[in-house]
Amino acid sequence: MSELINNAERRKELLKHLILQLHDGKAPAEVRQSLVRLLGQVPYHEVVEVEQSLIDGGLPATEVLKLCDVHGAALKGQIDTSAAKPVPAGHPVDVFRQENRALEWELEAVRADLRTLDAAPDAAGSGEAWVRLRGHLNALMDVDKHYARKENLLFPYLEKRGITGPPTVMWGKHDEARALLKAALASPSAATIAPALEAIEGMIDKEEQILLPMCLDKLDEAEWGAIARHTLELGYCLVVPAVLWRPAPVEGAPVEDEPTTSGRIQLPSGSFSAEELTAILNTIPFDLTFVDRHDKVRYFTEGRERIFARTKAILGRDVSLCHPPSSVHVVERILADFKAGREERAGFWIQMKGRFLSIEYFALRSPAGDYLGTLEVSQDLTAKRALEGERRILAYDSEA
Repeated sequence: MSELINNAERRKELLKHLILQLHDGKAPAEVRQSLVRLLGQVPYHEVVEVEQSLIDGGLPATEVLKLCDVHGAALKGQIDTSAAKPVPAGHPVDVFRQENRALEWELEAVRADLRTLDAAPDAAGSGEAWVRLRGHLNALMDVDKHYARKENLLFPYLEKRGITGPPTVMWGKHDEARALLKAALASPSAATIAPALEAIEGMIDKEEQILLPMCLDKLDEAEWGAIARHTLELGYCLVVPAVLWRPAPVEGAPVEDEPTTSGRIQLPSGSFSAEELTAILNTIPFDLTFVDRHDKVRYFTEGRERIFARTKAILGRDVSLCHPPSSVHVVERILADFKAGREERAGFWIQMKGRFLSIEYFALRSPAGDYLGTLEVSQDLTAKRALEGERRILAYDSEA
């Protein structure tokens, strides 16, 4: 028996045999007993190799997909991940694991709400419990970003190494989980919610026992660096890591620019193309002017309804020269107070040509508190000050 257990090839053959028994309809509980009795703990890479071998041997990926939950349940707790490599904080694998912990918290919150409703469905607080339940289900919809990062960042690198089976199967399970979660949100009940929770929970288990350890084995530092850079394009799920990991530079290797190769402008909470960012800045209902730390005008928006005239001739000009002599001392005092850290904001409001205008100045600072410049925000508040009552039904202003 020990010879069988310690022989990797024989162990994989037996594992394949047991999985095919599941395919033929043998009871999962009975197969699990065989796994525990004969194999002890199965190294995770052997599960991957067997799954790939089944597909390579002609078993359709759709059939492996049907078996995924069954043999996943049979192997639950039996897969040995002790040899998995450790990862530093902020590494893509660390982020996936953080997100899984957050997903598990939401899963338990949904189950707690269901227990509350089951115990007293007609109680006075049941309405609040349903609101909480829907809130947690909405939060779980964030799992789509978690899955999208696997599908678009992890799977392509695995496929380059000839590992196509597990990604194909997992992508199918992602789509199942998405559909079940949407169904639960559309018609929330214990009957619709339970399958969605089980699907998400099952995928967490498969990720942490099989996918992530396998990716750590197969992908190199440069590939993880590319995955880390592109992560922000697809977004985080429920959490934002405190540390952004970057691979150690390799001597002689070209240094990639921090913006992504897609040409998008990458910010901590998302990204834009230059065209999208220009449209956003020119659509917001107020004027912005940016003055850098050296008091030079560097940018202004060009919205349809300008409050104060601006021309591109002011770009690079000292801001004090852009104001009349009667008010330049006020501007200079604001900038001096912002630079010294004495103030963060200065606001004014004036009446001009029958309009009520708001002009505010904000100090811009780095995360370390260093002064970066000043933002001027001007807004015509005339129409908003005249609002009364409520508008709860869609009505376009153009139809008024």
